Amino acid sequence: MDGTLKKGSSFGTAAYGGAGWSGRVATHAQEIGALWADCGIDSEWRGLKTVLLRRPWAEIAVDDVGASQFLEPLDLGRAQAEHDQMAAAYRDVGVAVIDVADVPAPTPNRMFCADLFVMTPEGAILGRPASTVRAGEEVAVAAALAGAGVPILKTLTGPATFEGADLMWLDAGTALIGRGLRTNDAAIAQIGALLAEIGCETIAVDLPFGTMHLMGMLRILDRDMAVAWPRRTPHAAVMALRERGYRVAFLPDQDEAESNKALNVVTLGPGRILMPAGNPLARGFYEGLGVEVAETPMAELRKAAGAVGCLTGVVARERA
Repeated sequence: MDGTLKKGSSFGTAAYGGAGWSGRVATHAQEIGALWADCGIDSEWRGLKTVLLRRPWAEIAVDDVGASQFLEPLDLGRAQAEHDQMAAAYRDVGVAVIDVADVPAPTPNRMFCADLFVMTPEGAILGRPASTVRAGEEVAVAAALAGAGVPILKTLTGPATFEGADLMWLDAGTALIGRGLRTNDAAIAQIGALLAEIGCETIAVDLPFGTMHLMGMLRILDRDMAVAWPRRTPHAAVMALRERGYRVAFLPDQDEAESNKALNVVTLGPGRILMPAGNPLARGFYEGLGVEVAETPMAELRKAAGAVGCLTGVVARERA
């Protein structure tokens, strides 16, 4: 044999690593914004770029508010009008909105998109809601994210339960996650392992009994400013923030916090927030901190036990 290839042999062709083969050298992170959509977050305060929303439809017109985990019955028309105004408020400041498509037999809480996924610097972690009332809501969100070109890094397995409102980014390498009613140890272990793979640390803190999410007691408004609920925010969470140079200010009024209004905000950019309208004490508190406040009506939607922050799934922020 003279070492030449038989005519028609595949050996040495580009498909088999021969001449013309081009090896992939870019990392997954480097392909975000090129092969994948421009997405991901590594902070809670940098400029908001893209959100995911689900407009409420007939599924919220329920008879048994307790079984649906609502606080009071909702008027569909008023709820839709408020949601439309919130979506318009985002678009008015240049934030892109991804809509979650309808599905057969939708469940009542599907509009609370913040619970159904959370973003990392390299893609999404899907939620796995703890309640049977919300089981499966993550499926439509997964389809919406994939359709928008957002990579999904993790679907939780086994007995893990997790809602995205229980995780927030303290800095580009540190995520804070709340252990409680909605997020369990199995989820924390899986998420911690995933984040370790992309070079990020996870700090787990215990949430008080009778509370819903970490988001409900702590929000980050700027590179060095956080707002917390006194005597409900975990001690370890406050210390982790202070160790990273944050000033932690505490809410002065309990009533507006209890009714899903004072902390249920979304940070639009450094020192800028969108919050539920009609809460003068909370607004004055934020403005006293030097925060620029925009408002959107939430009187009807908050009857479902959530408001602006809960309704908004954050897909992309500006990066360092």
